Amino acid sequence: MTIFRNAIGGLIGLFLLVVLGGLILSSAVHVERSILINAPPAAIFPIVSNLSEWSSWSPWAKMDPNMTLTVEGNGVGQTMHWQSEDPMVGTGTQEVTALDELSYVQTHLDFGQQGMADAAFQLTPQDNGTLVAWSLDTDMRAGVPRLMKPISTYLRFVLDSAVGQDYEAGLANLKGLIEQ
Repeated sequence: MTIFRNAIGGLIGLFLLVVLGGLILSSAVHVERSILINAPPAAIFPIVSNLSEWSSWSPWAKMDPNMTLTVEGNGVGQTMHWQSEDPMVGTGTQEVTALDELSYVQTHLDFGQQGMADAAFQLTPQDNGTLVAWSLDTDMRAGVPRLMKPISTYLRFVLDSAVGQDYEAGLANLKGLIEQ
């Protein structure tokens, strides 16, 4: 009987430790990937700054060619809504929040109950092309239901590899599109 009670007490303690750890750990995540594209920023900027162009190189558009995609507006404030049955693509909204002609694009992503993030493209001219850096910054607890916050904090440990892999594929698609 004491072994059973100790086991239950140990499991409860472990559960509380995991929950507490999920609330104490940093929930901030930064993911970034870059690629050198053999083209000037003027050839790349119109493709990454216009959400209507994203389906031509986005890794998620290639994952689900049947997703519903609508784009409204242009420039700062342009918004893209997508909906997919594929859980790797999901449903959400992306809005252009900042543009610096030929060098920088920032967007805000809203994934509903899966949270929010800010993504950016930094275009830096190089001698042999343009270095394109694609980054994502998020708080793993922002916009997440209260009971999911401790668990979502632990997802930060897999976000870099998961999103990073998609960013690498997207940047390779973008490079192929621009350099063709």
